Amino acid sequence: MSTSYLQQLVEVMDTLRSPGGCPWDGEQTHESLVKYLLEESYEFVDALESGDRIGMREELGDILLQVYFHARIAQENIKDSFTIEDIAQSITEKLIRRHPHVFGDTKVSGSNEVLENWEKIKAAEKGRTSALDGIAMAQPSLPLVEKLIYRAQKNGLEISLPSTSHLEGEATNDSVGKALLEVITWATHNGIDVEGALRSQAHQIISRIKEAEGQGKEAR
Repeated sequence: MSTSYLQQLVEVMDTLRSPGGCPWDGEQTHESLVKYLLEESYEFVDALESGDRIGMREELGDILLQVYFHARIAQENIKDSFTIEDIAQSITEKLIRRHPHVFGDTKVSGSNEVLENWEKIKAAEKGRTSALDGIAMAQPSLPLVEKLIYRAQKNGLEISLPSTSHLEGEATNDSVGKALLEVITWATHNGIDVEGALRSQAHQIISRIKEAEGQGKEAR
């Protein structure tokens, strides 16, 4: 029976990291590789948006390499070792647990209910007690703010957010994009760091969520 390319990739990474392998690969750590994982992800997005199918396949391969690379490094940790098989097992079991409407008897009415169930199962699995638990605070401010507002709404938390009553017309990809572009242009012309400004607002939302959760605990 021929060896699959996935297994060959394991063997290639093992050779590269082993004595006599590649000096550069042998020096890498989880921390040193983070920037490459981000870069490869962005490069895949570029290929996707340009309709470059060959590029998509190549960039997905580069992302897969990062997963195998991190797995090989993790395998070397004496105190807390795990392998690519452990990673595959973990995600397989997670997908089965979080799709009870496919692998169990749960009934759903549509994708919205699927997402709601996913969040409930995830919160129960991780023992989360706050809407903030599990949010990657280091992510860029725009997706961070989106996630914070989403979590607040899903958890029924009343937090103060800016009024949108002055915004005219229907919210579409085009209209929202133009509104964001207008704000970014205004900020840039006035020497304002857009990322920093929005991140400051994100911290305010975090404080409001914590306050709302504290009030909820007191009410109980």
